[in-house]
Amino acid sequence: MAHCSMGSSFQTSISMKILIIGGGNMGMTYAQAFLRSHITTKKDLMILEKSEEKWPELENLDIGSICKNPEDCLAHADLVILAVKPQDSALLFEKIRPMVDPQQVFLSIMAGVKMSTIAQALGIKKIIRAMPNLPAQIGMGMTAFTSTDEVTRIELVTVQNLINTTGKTIYVENETLIDAATAISGSGPAYVWFFMNAMISAARQVGFNDSESELLVSQTFQGAIDLFHQSDFSCEEWIKKVASKGGTTEAALASFSQSAVFQDIVNGAVAAFERAKELGN
Repeated sequence: MAHCSMGSSFQTSISMKILIIGGGNMGMTYAQAFLRSHITTKKDLMILEKSEEKWPELENLDIGSICKNPEDCLAHADLVILAVKPQDSALLFEKIRPMVDPQQVFLSIMAGVKMSTIAQALGIKKIIRAMPNLPAQIGMGMTAFTSTDEVTRIELVTVQNLINTTGKTIYVENETLIDAATAISGSGPAYVWFFMNAMISAARQVGFNDSESELLVSQTFQGAIDLFHQSDFSCEEWIKKVASKGGTTEAALASFSQSAVFQDIVNGAVAAFERAKELGN
């Protein structure tokens, strides 16, 4: 894990200056979560957004200073959060490289972009790479993160406290696991909604109306997850408790097994992992 050091210039107080580059979904999720948790204030939060169309919308949110050029804000930041699309990273790096300070900590939430790529492109060493997911918008996110050795323990803890405002976090030693997390927790909500959508379609097919179908399925998912969390049983053990011999659940599970649904889901997640690695190359 990152080395322990108290000699960093990085700020751990509420006066730490944070710059979020990218005013999209995740950038705004972070900004709002930080403010909601009182971990920072509007005067210490800056958003750098290149799209002129987004400027009025961001200003209306009243979440901090909206910067239109990196020259206006980059030098003032202790922590820089890279929240742009991976395909936009090369152009961004080229533009901001002359302005970065080696003492600044960079937190990247760009899928697939390796820490070594960021280090080389920006000429910096203090990098944290994280993979959040969309439920971060309601404080129920799951984020895996890792860091370079040059990030001190106090810097890492400070950034983890920030990320924790959006949900739960796990630190991983091996950066490859960030790509793996992209495939499981990053893309995972879409797999859940895919399965829910299929069940909602089935509910309609057997006679329920739209609102009834959505309630039946959403509450079933919520209840199953809460039950899982409140016990020591594995998924397999819970399945056995529901699936009595010759019953309705067994019929459904037999159909899933015949159609290889389980393996298809595994294959899908692995395909997402391979794509995450491709994005990094």
